[in-house]
Amino acid sequence: MRLRREDPRVVGSFRLHRRLGAGGMGVVYLGSDRKGQRVALKVIRPDLAEDQEFRSRFAREVSAARRIRGGCTARLVAADLEADRPWFATQYVPGPSLHDKVAEEGPLRAADTAAVGAALSEGLVAVHEAGVVHRDLKPSNILLSPKGPRIIDFGIAWATGASTLTHVGTAVGSPGFLAPEQVRGAAVTPATDVFALGATLAYAAMGDSPFGHGSSEVMLYRVVHEEPHLDGVHDALAPLVAACLAKAPEERPSTLQLSMRLKEIAAREAQGLHDARPPAPRERDRERMELSRPTARYTERSEHVERRTGGSSVPRPHSTGHPTGGTRRRPGPPRTGGGASTTGRRGGTRPGVRTTSTGLRPANPRLLRQRIVVFFVVTLIVALGIAAAQKL
Repeated sequence: MRLRREDPRVVGSFRLHRRLGAGGMGVVYLGSDRKGQRVALKVIRPDLAEDQEFRSRFAREVSAARRIRGGCTARLVAADLEADRPWFATQYVPGPSLHDKVAEEGPLRAADTAAVGAALSEGLVAVHEAGVVHRDLKPSNILLSPKGPRIIDFGIAWATGASTLTHVGTAVGSPGFLAPEQVRGAAVTPATDVFALGATLAYAAMGDSPFGHGSSEVMLYRVVHEEPHLDGVHDALAPLVAACLAKAPEERPSTLQLSMRLKEIAAREAQGLHDARPPAPRERDRERMELSRPTARYTERSEHVERRTGGSSVPRPHSTGHPTGGTRRRPGPPRTGGGASTTGRRGGTRPGVRTTSTGLRPANPRLLRQRIVVFFVVTLIVALGIAAAQKL
């Protein structure tokens, strides 16, 4: 979106180019520094900037975000906590959000859903090790970059040990992806992000929230008191997603367990998809493979027929049309040494029998050997007979 008249053109050392979006805390811009590095820069709303309590929390959150190390988050580049309107800039991540991807192209396949979930849970491991809870993990806060999914918008993240700065019964986050403890105003822990990740994976698999649609009050009530609808989630993922959406935080799996389990599912589903849809060879490739086999198979077939017919060296003809008793012979290139047919007893042609350049059928090698042996044996007997007669 183009910059509006009221939007700043320069913030800190960054020049702003256009709007990327706006939320409850402020506006996000696309900016760049003097070296050309692009950033996503969020400027806090003026009314929140005047709230000293908010500024204190914002300072703690920026400090916590600096401690996050991992490839699944947008790295914090710069921030100014003392400006009239506090701001912070993170690494710009090209690519659509998970929300937009599903809305435009439909739900993800099981293998893709598990792969995204594995990367996100691994990223949350790094986030939680830094002592930070995101608290607003949802499809629109996940960008699908060419290098993998990235978690963005830690604007309402909460550092472990800090006050939530919310009143009991006041939910901070997005209805449908909030954990029950957030709705109740109870303590927020890493398990809170696990619940949000489960709802996010359900959305990726179904194209819809597991708690349906409605007003904020209706959605929050369902999160606390009703079970999620997971009918459209893939069978391989449904039990794990259901475990993430458990009402009690202690019943949910850890992010490390999630990462390992989702990697296994992604690998298995990808292999199953490969096995179910192998690349089909082209018809001409099958023909080429068939025709490239040694022609000795025809000789072997002829010998088999010869043994059945009592010594005849003429093989049974193969039909080139619709077979009435034999097998259909595939057409092939002409063989060297003659044509592909010979004259039969009824004056017709027998397809499939090779001939020599003189039109005569070549002798069967086995029969030829037998005749040579007989010839030598008879000659030897005759010679011995003549020699015996001469001695007498």
